[in-house]
Amino acid sequence: MTDHTYNAFPERRHRLLPRDPGSDATTLRLLAMAGPLPDRPRVLDLGCGPGGAALLLAAEAGARVTAVDPHQPFLDELSAAAGERGLGDRIRTVRADTAGLAGACLADGSYDLVWAEGSAYVTGFDTALRDWRRLLAPGGSIVITGRGRTTGSSSAAVAAGFHVLGVPTGPGSDRDGYVLRPFDPRWRTRPETPADRAAVHRVVAAAFPTRDEADLVDALRTDPGAWMPGLSYVAEAPDGSVAAHALLTRCRVGDAPALALAPVATSPEHQRGGAGRAVVRAVLDAARLRGESLVLVLGHPEYYPAFGFVTASRFGIRPGFEVPDEAMMALVLDDSVPVPKGMIHYPAAFGV
Repeated sequence: MTDHTYNAFPERRHRLLPRDPGSDATTLRLLAMAGPLPDRPRVLDLGCGPGGAALLLAAEAGARVTAVDPHQPFLDELSAAAGERGLGDRIRTVRADTAGLAGACLADGSYDLVWAEGSAYVTGFDTALRDWRRLLAPGGSIVITGRGRTTGSSSAAVAAGFHVLGVPTGPGSDRDGYVLRPFDPRWRTRPETPADRAAVHRVVAAAFPTRDEADLVDALRTDPGAWMPGLSYVAEAPDGSVAAHALLTRCRVGDAPALALAPVATSPEHQRGGAGRAVVRAVLDAARLRGESLVLVLGHPEYYPAFGFVTASRFGIRPGFEVPDEAMMALVLDDSVPVPKGMIHYPAAFGV
């Protein structure tokens, strides 16, 4: 559907579009995928329709929502509902076409979250990513979804400079789409090259109390059943040196293939600066683009949930050794693929 058609028939759109974009449960799931937000996040709802998502985000997340739609009856309906629910001071409506926001008084860098239920189809996926990115504050995310259609592609999102934080597809989801965050401009991420190996060894050795993890990386490189070319990633510091490293290797859950994220290391001088998060997101993007469906990590339960990891026991996945339940985590990259159950079998180099 062209932009012109979208604007020419607002009444027809009012009659034919669903009254809400999907279940509240899916909206809250998408919100969780978008990652930690400020206490009162600034949300831009593009193509808000009658405002089901805007109302929920204002009520549940305490968000200050700017709701944009070209159809005034939708905006009037939303304003009335917000007033009835005591949310009138949290929701501002703007009548504008989501494909041309220049005149809508939307300042660059003003929003912690851009929410788009179906409007990316009108604007065009690539165009939406290009044009809406400017609206995000540092650390902000974009949720682009629809119902029963393919919104775009993970490869297109990565090519446009976005990490894929989540893909709300598969059983139990009533919307398709993507949860995206722009690359951190401070850190260039890429697959390691043979020239990086010594630097990777130094970074990993410096990040841990012993050299065991650095030696583990070297041992995994020699295991053709474990090593996955292109899934050993580095983040570069501004001077081009290796600042952080993240590695995915083949493991199994029962007889099903999965990936193990380990080790993840940041050089001491770059810790707490975002390099580790950037390289983890980059290697997870690479795995998703390769068609991998499941990643496992044994790590800090306050760190990895920001990437979408949850306790592995939720899926009936368990390690073959004793660890705190909350430390063994799983990330489903493609939930259209059944998640296997059973024991994790690591490569021999892990020694478990």
